[in-house]
Amino acid sequence: MTTKPDMFCFQCEETARGEGCTVKGMCGKPAEVANLQDLLIYILKGISLCTTDAAERTSDIDDFVAAGLFSTITNANFDRDYFLEKIREALEIRDELKEKHDIQSEHDAVTWTPNSDDDIQWKARQVGVLTTSNEDVRSLRELITYGVKGIAAYYHHASVLGYEDADIPAFMQRALAATLRDRSVDELVDLTLRTGGMAVRTMALLDRANTDAYGSPEPTVVALGTRDNPGILVSGHDLRDMEDLLEQTKGTAVDVYTHGEMLPANAYPAFKKYEHFAGNYGNSWWKQKEEFESFNGPVLMTTNCLVPPEDSYRDRVYTTGVVGYPGVEHIPDRDDGSKDFSVIIEHAQRCPPPEQLEDGGITIGFAHDAVTGMADRIVAAVKAGKIGSFVVMAGCDGRHADRDYYTRFAEALPDDAVILTAGCAKYRYNKLDLGDIDGIPRVIDAGQCNDSYSLVVVARKLAEAFNLDDVNELPIAFNIAWYEQKAVAVLLALLSLGIRNIMLGPRLPAFVSPGVLDVLVEQFGLQPNSTVEEDMPQLLSQGDDT
Repeated sequence: MTTKPDMFCFQCEETARGEGCTVKGMCGKPAEVANLQDLLIYILKGISLCTTDAAERTSDIDDFVAAGLFSTITNANFDRDYFLEKIREALEIRDELKEKHDIQSEHDAVTWTPNSDDDIQWKARQVGVLTTSNEDVRSLRELITYGVKGIAAYYHHASVLGYEDADIPAFMQRALAATLRDRSVDELVDLTLRTGGMAVRTMALLDRANTDAYGSPEPTVVALGTRDNPGILVSGHDLRDMEDLLEQTKGTAVDVYTHGEMLPANAYPAFKKYEHFAGNYGNSWWKQKEEFESFNGPVLMTTNCLVPPEDSYRDRVYTTGVVGYPGVEHIPDRDDGSKDFSVIIEHAQRCPPPEQLEDGGITIGFAHDAVTGMADRIVAAVKAGKIGSFVVMAGCDGRHADRDYYTRFAEALPDDAVILTAGCAKYRYNKLDLGDIDGIPRVIDAGQCNDSYSLVVVARKLAEAFNLDDVNELPIAFNIAWYEQKAVAVLLALLSLGIRNIMLGPRLPAFVSPGVLDVLVEQFGLQPNSTVEEDMPQLLSQGDDT
């Protein structure tokens, strides 16, 4: 580029022109916020250089780095004041590390010090993606950074439930530090795959945290209608927030509904005891403007997936955790106890009940324990020729019209194909009437995007059942939709496990350079999807000899 853009961000699938957002994020993120996020990441990398050189970290630093990365994920936080505060905190942490350990690094991320907020704003416009001139090195550095962002999000969820693994934040900080050092393309490719391996470990930790706290998800038919009470709508991913809210709304005559990626909460045994847990309202994150409007009551955003709210309902939106938006009330973090959601509950009691969007129900709750429990039936159906193939259609949804590809693909699948899904991508087909095969649903929904781990466990169990050494020998195809950085972590996790021939869409990441794409194609057979008619025979041919 001949002139420096106001901002540059290409971390999500919807980035402008498939190249990069340069004036304002397609997500609604202003250029100033995008630049401040770049600076926060830059200083977090400086902190990581210090902890790596000192070979010493603390749990407080680990939590700060993870939460800071999480706050920069697409559609998480749009609040400039939040990032200014976090940058100041990050500089204090970095400087304390430098003094305590006599860090001698001369890297600018370690040495730069502002004298004012104007200095911070100026610096925020100088750092970022485009400072790396080599296209392939830039691509790999960003691929690693985005994978680490996804790991940070999942680790944050596990840690609030009391589950920690010191090796995970240690790896995150070593990986961040490595993106500031001179590394060859081969070294960065190796680090990219190790990032995927750590993503697997992190998702396994979160899986254990969720199931230990709330039980293993059970096959559950979730109500889609509404009740006569006022309600609170909960969106995002944080199950601890859901627990706190359900507990505090007991006896208040306020019902609680899930939205978007919170849908899987309905399958956890611990939440089923709450009679006022009413079911799911609405669809995927990108429809929230119309659905939040018709809900009538307050909405709690627990993690990313916030769309800038309309004025007509903005006063009913509340954020918590790493989520933020200017002018929207924020519920403070917990200090060892539960969060106080009383202001939301009181708000709900003043509101009319939600308008009904639909009725009926959808079946969810097929995490690995539930699927393993019916493994004999699945294997028998495969051996009898009743199940011919499995297609993993996990990942993210998005607002672009070309994502109807996934609906059309699901509709076009032969009657003997079973979809394995996790994440909000399922909203493209989870309400289709696809039926079942001998009582086995043709859409097996493992849960949230992090529950892609369950799909890996299921695939391994099936490989064992058929006496196969390689999951790639199974009749399982991967047609993955992506949108943001947690999906990047999931993709890297699959690659680290040796999964080949993944089809990715609706378009390849803008941050993957042609050179890096060549490596992914050569080593893993990664490819973009095209049309349903072209992709279907190719995907269904995988594992034909099983």
